Amino acid sequence: MGSLIQAARIHGAGDIRVAVEPAADPGPGEVLLRVAAVGLCGSDRHWYEEASIGDARLSRPLVLGHEFAGVIADGPRAGQRVAADPAQDCGRCGPCLDGRANLCLAMRFAGHGTTDGALRSLMAWPERLLHSIPDSIGDDEAALLESLGVALHALDLAQVAPGGRAGVYGCGPIGLLLVQVLRLRGSTVIATDRLEHRVAAARSMGATDAFLVDGEAGSNLSPARRLARQQAVDVAFEVSGSDEALSDAIAAVRPGGRVVIVGIPAGDRTAFEAAAARRKELALLLCRRMVPSDLPNAVALAAAGELRLSDLITHRYPLAQAPEAFAALAERRGLKVIVNPSN
Repeated sequence: MGSLIQAARIHGAGDIRVAVEPAADPGPGEVLLRVAAVGLCGSDRHWYEEASIGDARLSRPLVLGHEFAGVIADGPRAGQRVAADPAQDCGRCGPCLDGRANLCLAMRFAGHGTTDGALRSLMAWPERLLHSIPDSIGDDEAALLESLGVALHALDLAQVAPGGRAGVYGCGPIGLLLVQVLRLRGSTVIATDRLEHRVAAARSMGATDAFLVDGEAGSNLSPARRLARQQAVDVAFEVSGSDEALSDAIAAVRPGGRVVIVGIPAGDRTAFEAAAARRKELALLLCRRMVPSDLPNAVALAAAGELRLSDLITHRYPLAQAPEAFAALAERRGLKVIVNPSN
């Protein structure tokens, strides 16, 4: 053990504690990373609210944070600014050998299970997973590149034809990144969300039309939600983790179309109207994080300057205020919450 660092750990639902602890020494193939920025996302909100996500349960105090960027602190690349891939695949299992490392059977993922994440001032991480970024991408914006990688993977699954019509149901940061990239590719984009500030953001970031919808199901649909369902699309992205958004996506997508499920539901359960999906013979595809090539592609896309990454960032906190950052995340006060451990 070497120097002392600050780290924020989750001890239980709603219980984030910041403390001083020893920094871990880097292992084989690892370097030390001075963490500059960490984005909080919907999966972090699940950990915070439920002390779990899907079938994974909190087993010990855990450092969250898998969207991160920083500066390499040792080794031949010392001083390089990088964006991090949070997924450590084994490279040996069947999915890895098939080119689907995001489905690795021995995956270690930052801020998940027993692998501590980036909400700490200094951390060890595999050098091969640290991608250099140009000066044109700021530290806070670089923390959004993992989310952009997930959006790119969802787009690959969807196989959106140039000039087609797409629906984005849920306009948090990943949904808004989907809106932007779809518009860059010439798609007409219909967007929905239950929060007014997110609907406004979708419009400002290029959605052809955006609808403020409620969460009611069955026959009690609001006029705005009925209208949104009538906007036919070729492919739909469910990005909210709610059954209502998935229902809207199924209602709007054309017969024979694709629905890509990106959102993670509370309680590890998703339900939808089977008849509606069956009669259209829809393809339902679940998006699992991103593949290794998505992060370099995200860096290149961001470096081109055609995305409004900084506009997605609405809250910034130093690491000492991590509990306040998670409260803002849970209350969905804005869009992207960034924590700066090195401040």
